[in-house]
Amino acid sequence: MKRALIFFLGILAPVFLAGCKTNYFSGSAPKPSNPAVTAGKAVAAPANFTTVTVTNAADDSLSTQPSELFTLGPGDRLDVEIVGDPTTLTAAVVGPDGKIYFNLLPGVDVWGRTIPETRELIEKGMSQFVREAPKISVTLRDVESQRVWLLGRLNTPGIYPMNGPMTLLEALTTAGGPVSPASMAASGNVASGVGFSSDFADLHRSFLIRGGKIVPVDFYRLLKEGDLTQNIYLQPDDFVYVPSAVTREVSVLGAVLQPKLVSYRERMSLVAAIANANGTIKDAYLSHVAIVRGSLSQPTIAVVDFKEIVTGKSPDVLLEPGDIVYVPFSPYRTLERYANLILNTFVSTVAINEGARATTRNFTPVGVSIGGLSQ
Repeated sequence: MKRALIFFLGILAPVFLAGCKTNYFSGSAPKPSNPAVTAGKAVAAPANFTTVTVTNAADDSLSTQPSELFTLGPGDRLDVEIVGDPTTLTAAVVGPDGKIYFNLLPGVDVWGRTIPETRELIEKGMSQFVREAPKISVTLRDVESQRVWLLGRLNTPGIYPMNGPMTLLEALTTAGGPVSPASMAASGNVASGVGFSSDFADLHRSFLIRGGKIVPVDFYRLLKEGDLTQNIYLQPDDFVYVPSAVTREVSVLGAVLQPKLVSYRERMSLVAAIANANGTIKDAYLSHVAIVRGSLSQPTIAVVDFKEIVTGKSPDVLLEPGDIVYVPFSPYRTLERYANLILNTFVSTVAINEGARATTRNFTPVGVSIGGLSQ
């Protein structure tokens, strides 16, 4: 598990570090410009929510089965033997250096090679030690080098091996599918009163992250409407997360002192949420604070002037559970690109925290910032 965590954090490290101009997590960070809680009486959330289309639109290649064969990597386990001689059967593990050891061979570098290529290499190597080159059998036993992360409100969440082409639907099925009333009834939990809180999966806010960016796929359309155009093929190290439908939190991200999930309280306002994240940093661009709401595939976004609110010139606004509050470092240019920045920051935050939660007992939730970019 430690190896998995280190590898996962390595994948997302560039995302995490991209916005770390300011050290949010040490005493050297600048003091927040704490907004006055008395500024502006909270009213209903602003009416200027706009539905945006994410710009990282899916293309047909995502639904095309990869043509590349599985290639070996460190940790993969193989059964290797000379055909016709069962006494030579060897359980070989691909080492950190990418090599396996069999019979008289000093070490065969198989990292990045397919099973047929590996067999040919061993046969060629053995021909140097025996008069007639033997036929070699190579069987893939366990996969450790290529995995997918399937976490959240799934019936059997976990980190699963990926030893061949795998679609999103196949992956979700492997993890037991999203938690739903039907799945809980089938397991007897609803009938017995266990899990009666209706803590089911939220397909509208489920996401797939690849290389630090959200992949445009609609889980609701795939699982509820049978839209197979959403059934894309996964790649190694893809992170799939299915959140709870009853989570009552607000995500406060961006140019705040402590980006974090804030527990939602009744009639929580924008000022209160940002204050819970220890306020904004010195260079925050307060005139374009965003509130993102609704489905991740078709989010709505409202941009408010937080400077006007904290100075009492405009009323505060009420938030809803699940809202994403983003304080930018600089003004945005297009609403679509701004929404994409916010969503990628949000999913990276969730992925790092949930990945750490899945692989270690003691972890401290962190916030992720992808700042300093002109929008």
